Amino acid sequence: MAKNSFKDSTPENHSKQPAVSSKKSSWKSFFSFNNDQSLKGIIFSKLKKYTLYFFLITIAWATVLKYLPIWFTPTMISRKIDAISDGKPSKLYKDWEPMENISPEVSLAVMASEDQLFPEHKGYDFGAMSVAFKNNLKGKKIKGASTISQQVAKNVFLWQGRSYVRKVLEVYFTFLIEIIWGKERILEVYLNVAEMGELTFGVEAASLRYYGHSAQNMSRAEAARIAAVLPSPLRFSIKNPSNYIIRRTNAISKQMRRLGGQKFVKKITSDK
Repeated sequence: MAKNSFKDSTPENHSKQPAVSSKKSSWKSFFSFNNDQSLKGIIFSKLKKYTLYFFLITIAWATVLKYLPIWFTPTMISRKIDAISDGKPSKLYKDWEPMENISPEVSLAVMASEDQLFPEHKGYDFGAMSVAFKNNLKGKKIKGASTISQQVAKNVFLWQGRSYVRKVLEVYFTFLIEIIWGKERILEVYLNVAEMGELTFGVEAASLRYYGHSAQNMSRAEAARIAAVLPSPLRFSIKNPSNYIIRRTNAISKQMRRLGGQKFVKKITSDK
């Protein structure tokens, strides 16, 4: 009897084992699925939170800078650090002046030289960007056709260097200042933070250092010469202009006349 009983119980034991294993497997899959979904949910939630923080902080930052003088930029800090590490004099020449204390000839000169569509575009010159993009593909290097708005965005908010990440952030901050600041404020900041020589930033500092008088009294020829060196202010000199800079200065002066003189500047200053 005991022998028969043992034989009878064996099939039952074998038939029950797969069911237990199947249940364990299904529960394991269930918890694994839930953990995976939970991890994705946490990552997505944090991503949304940090993205929201980024937008709130940058919008607040841009709003504050709409009303305050900008005494330092990443470019200024970078140049000072470079000078110190090279054992050279590291004094920064910079003087913030409101737009009304700067000769309108300077505003006209930089627009004639750097961005003639500045009064009209919304921060970007898509035609120039398209040409630059095609050139980049051919030359395999990043080379931009930046508007004044884009130059201000990268000078005030971004680090030195060239990368596609920086370019994307430049597009974002350009959009931001176009909405929050407006054209006149963008131009005012540009005239005060643009690099115009070795350790020299802004037209007031450049005028005092190279011409010996305030930017308020700058002539058309002087303004055009400052604008002439802006693409490469460390390579070219305002005080000792090369033949190339002299030719470029004359060309910018002609463009200033062609644009209509101060009537062109009023497109910016009257648009409040």
